[in-house]
Amino acid sequence: MKLDILFEDDDLIIVNKPAGLLVIPDRFNNELASLNKLLEARLHEKVWVIHRLDRETSGVICFAKNEETHKDLSTKFQERDVSKFYAGLVTGIVVPEEGRIENYIAEHPGKNGKMIVARKGKLAVTDYKVSQQWPLYALVQFQIHTGRTHQIRVHMQSIGHPIMCDELYGDGKPFYVSSIKRKYNIAKNEEDEKPLLSRLALHAYRLEFEKEDGTLVSVEAPLPKDMSATVQQLTKWTPKDRF
Repeated sequence: MKLDILFEDDDLIIVNKPAGLLVIPDRFNNELASLNKLLEARLHEKVWVIHRLDRETSGVICFAKNEETHKDLSTKFQERDVSKFYAGLVTGIVVPEEGRIENYIAEHPGKNGKMIVARKGKLAVTDYKVSQQWPLYALVQFQIHTGRTHQIRVHMQSIGHPIMCDELYGDGKPFYVSSIKRKYNIAKNEEDEKPLLSRLALHAYRLEFEKEDGTLVSVEAPLPKDMSATVQQLTKWTPKDRF
């Protein structure tokens, strides 16, 4: 697999992770590819995982090349000295268009791997701002100030706007152009319409922090093709007079 390297020096390497790729090996299936193992094969040396992205989330992720950098950046992540920005497509008309979601997130008591808003959980803080709004969907920017599991996904579900195609916190339905375009015609070489977007519509687009020596690292990754194409189609085929 070709890796999209966004930044690299003697201490760290930052990659644009594709959707569908694990960050670390699956403990139940070691045969599945993982980003850290792919990087180690490329670099011929060990890399240290500093933070995580969900398997279906794409975007910027950082790995350390030595124990000193791993310790320093892990501390910065824990102490919230790292700026983490995401973009996501959500369902519905988001009102208000800008705000902060601040509550507590805990593991679901009856469903493994799922999180819920609960008083006995850990504090989670997410700022959001609508970038583009359509009648049925919105493109939203997020800045997370904590790093709880599934934080953005849980927070957006909690205010009634789950991430598109989210099987765990939304309806999981893929997005088809025919759902917004009247008189949609399937291409001659296709028997069935292919979904334009069929994975969790969440992308880590920017990461900013200072290295131990004071050097500022700021790395961005553009929206991936599936999300970008969805935005283009929503803009093209959504009637402007429905607002």
